[in-house]
Amino acid sequence: METGTPRTGEAAGRVAAGLEISQWKYLPSEAGDPQMHAILSVRVDGTGGDGHPGGPVLAQVLAMDCSSSMTWPVEKLHAAQQAAVAAIRKLPDGTPFAVVRGNEQAAVVYPDTPRMARASARTRARAERAVRETVAGGGTCIGAWLDLSRRLLTEQDAPIGHVLLLTDGKNQHDEHMPLARVLEECAGRFVCDAWGIGDGWDGRELLRITSRLHGSAASVREEEALPGEYEQLMNRLLTKTVPELVVSVTAMPGCTVRYLKQVFPTEAELTAEDGTGRFVTRAWGDETRRYQLCLAADPTGRPRREDLQLAVVAVDVPGGGEVRLPPPQPCLVHWTDDPALSRHTDAQVEHFEQHQRLGEAVAAATDAHRRGQRDLAEQQLGRAVRLARAMGADEQIARLARLVRIEDAPSGRVALRPEVTAVDFQHLITASSHSTYGPASGTGTGTGIGTGSGAAGGAPGGGATVPCPACSRKAPAAARFCPACGHRIEARP
Repeated sequence: METGTPRTGEAAGRVAAGLEISQWKYLPSEAGDPQMHAILSVRVDGTGGDGHPGGPVLAQVLAMDCSSSMTWPVEKLHAAQQAAVAAIRKLPDGTPFAVVRGNEQAAVVYPDTPRMARASARTRARAERAVRETVAGGGTCIGAWLDLSRRLLTEQDAPIGHVLLLTDGKNQHDEHMPLARVLEECAGRFVCDAWGIGDGWDGRELLRITSRLHGSAASVREEEALPGEYEQLMNRLLTKTVPELVVSVTAMPGCTVRYLKQVFPTEAELTAEDGTGRFVTRAWGDETRRYQLCLAADPTGRPRREDLQLAVVAVDVPGGGEVRLPPPQPCLVHWTDDPALSRHTDAQVEHFEQHQRLGEAVAAATDAHRRGQRDLAEQQLGRAVRLARAMGADEQIARLARLVRIEDAPSGRVALRPEVTAVDFQHLITASSHSTYGPASGTGTGTGIGTGSGAAGGAPGGGATVPCPACSRKAPAAARFCPACGHRIEARP
């Protein structure tokens, strides 16, 4: 679908997407490597979780760690079994599903056929029995678990493939099935949420998996909490009925797309399709996600003291679909010699960059504690507290307070608690991957972008569009060039 194709009224469905851009448009005009950062807020409304007209929307694989470490304490394996049963009971009739037993290899616990089962009262009961009879033993090769899940899901035609992975240990047998290679093969095939249980798992390893596979990482401190967490996750998962949305970034001449990454609600890698500006996002329900866009631009020979269009951002549905789409929106630049303007940063961009720095501080504290450098760990946790306080991230401060006694949050003066263990840092790492929402929409002062409603059919400034004089397609009112044909649009009073 071309970026300039009219978006409003494309489909009669009640599902609607929205798009807002928050940025500070002023960049310094002197030589260097100027970069424009913007936060894209993409929202989907009206999914209702009523299923998919063509059949089941979800195909589900439950991957259970059944290595020998799961046998102690015995409550750990029991909690994993109870959680898998809780998830199975949530599956609607007709949903393809399978249960995978993972150690240094991977095997299908249920069903006992080459293909996934279809959920029904009979198959759910049989799967529960198979899960409860599962025994633990052996090592850990997470790549093998994901590879088997990929092969199972490849045989299904459900729009959304999902893997719910649980582990209590590190990836000890990577040589059997290298995780890096498996993640590349699985990327774009399914979404994976990963959970840590016990005290031997690696938070950054879980984040490596979920960031690449567009999921989220989490953990439980108490084994008995896991079944309830699985139920909540399945409830959220079953509301997702839009398999994919594409965020398209069309750069103008002299501008290149450095990256687009998801920053809310969790961090996720996005890779452009075949070097284009099309970035696929996965499995949507009624929700808002935010993405940080980085554009590089050269001011040489460009006009000063006026708004110029750097890029056009649009939201599409691959292959069409009954989702009402918002009009494309411009990302602007205003080259200036005034440092009072160019030194400012958009409030939302700054918020998510602070969150990234908080995550870096937590990672540095984890490494320092592992090396026995308690003073350095304390220093980095103090930095994390200071950043969380500046962001207004009360939940993060509460999590940090489990590891340190906070003496003065604004200055980051803390004292590491003597009873802190290595797994406390792993819990903090996974929790720190969940970002706060950030400043309210409309704080992108200096652009006029981000102040619109963002509802389907909306546009900056109340949804105003103008026809291109060359091709007659609609362009955002703030656009200086047509996003479809590139024709210059004269400034309007």
